[in-house]
Amino acid sequence: MISKATLGRIPNYLKALQELPENVSDISATTLAKRLSLGEVQVRKDLASVCGRGRPKTGYNVDELIQSMKSVTNGGARKEAVIVGAGKLGRALLDYSGFSEYGLVVLKAFDNDDNKLGGNVLPVGDMYSYCALHQIEIGILTVPPEAAQEAANEMVRCGIRAILSFSSSHLQVPEGVIVKNENLALSLAHLQLKLNEI
Repeated sequence: MISKATLGRIPNYLKALQELPENVSDISATTLAKRLSLGEVQVRKDLASVCGRGRPKTGYNVDELIQSMKSVTNGGARKEAVIVGAGKLGRALLDYSGFSEYGLVVLKAFDNDDNKLGGNVLPVGDMYSYCALHQIEIGILTVPPEAAQEAANEMVRCGIRAILSFSSSHLQVPEGVIVKNENLALSLAHLQLKLNEI
């Protein structure tokens, strides 16, 4: 199992590896750690979780390491996710380019407010056909709490099997559907507590 922290470092590892001169075929964890100003032990652990152990005295084959990291982030192929709720947060996430570092792309949002439709925001009624056509399995939920369960139900009906929810509502979903809750207020409160400990 690859930790969230390790997953967060993979784009940096990939960038460093892809910037190596073409004649460099192997790299040690020590060299990679120095290039990225990371601890050597941490880099060894990260690389072991992604592709196993390196070879003694030679380290890791650069091409194999790049392929292993790309396979962790969806094999280097882009997987599309959709947003349900085109308010301020939904639109900000729709404009966010960082998803591509993890093999994801978010091209469309869906909303039931006619005033928000247009461009890359489509009516919720179009979501089923869009998800079927594009084989969407991941959705981001950014609707108000009172609309969250109904929106989640529609996402599940559309074939979405993993939901990143920014709603404070507790969602009831069928077995086999994954929900990851993100609570920005709670995260800020946690930072405040940490700040008070300093």
